[in-house]
Amino acid sequence: MVASLAAHTVPAAERTDSENATHQRLIHTVQGPVAVSVHLGADGVDVVGQGISATDEPVLGAIRVWLDLDADLVRVHSILARDPLLRPLVLARPALRVIGTTDSFQTAVTTVLGQQVSLAAGRTFAGRLVAAYGAPGPSGLRQFPDSQTLAAADVAQMRAAIGLTESRARTVKAVAGAFSERGHPRGGQTLPLTRDELLGLPGVGPWTADYIEVRTGNQDAFTPGDLVLRRALGGITSRAAANRAEAWRPFRAYALAHLWTATAYVSGVG
Repeated sequence: MVASLAAHTVPAAERTDSENATHQRLIHTVQGPVAVSVHLGADGVDVVGQGISATDEPVLGAIRVWLDLDADLVRVHSILARDPLLRPLVLARPALRVIGTTDSFQTAVTTVLGQQVSLAAGRTFAGRLVAAYGAPGPSGLRQFPDSQTLAAADVAQMRAAIGLTESRARTVKAVAGAFSERGHPRGGQTLPLTRDELLGLPGVGPWTADYIEVRTGNQDAFTPGDLVLRRALGGITSRAAANRAEAWRPFRAYALAHLWTATAYVSGVG
């Protein structure tokens, strides 16, 4: 999970220390952004943050959702371990969970920025976006720009600041506009768009919508067209991957997490 967080860390907005298994980011609350640092240890997750107590909701609640800490892994394993491919992966990493998000808008935008490029390139684009449009936050972190800011951004200026194609910049702006129209966030957390809403936006295809669903809490979400997934399954087609995954319902997102971890984060592919 630390390797996954490191692979997706947004420069300036987040920090990951892989050696010490810690990750720092901002969590939005109705009072404003709060900087939190989580340590993923063998005995559990430790949370450090200025002014955060053991009873501080919604911050701790957001962390539990983000790191999937309330998952019933016994049920998950009872399904996945039936598959001879997944069984050794589950046994090797029995505590592995599906990493979610603390900001569904940030996840949607960074997913768009990562379309058809490497993880490193996607992080670079996200870092440039934060540098150009984000605001200073606590603990030296920058806030990811909000939907209203990006919805109002000029496409040509966005292209120049981030290095995007015009079509990709227009997709970012369209995603921002759709989130902006949803109104005020709930408890400081942005409400996600549905898969159908995402697919209705220009430049958002099935892989993007599916991946965002994985990251926003759908335990059965699945990305049959994902290249790393298909490689892990022996280079099969998207249709074959979708068929193979039927046996993993209703926990296909957890199968993805195990296959991605074994293929991309442990082997270093990606």
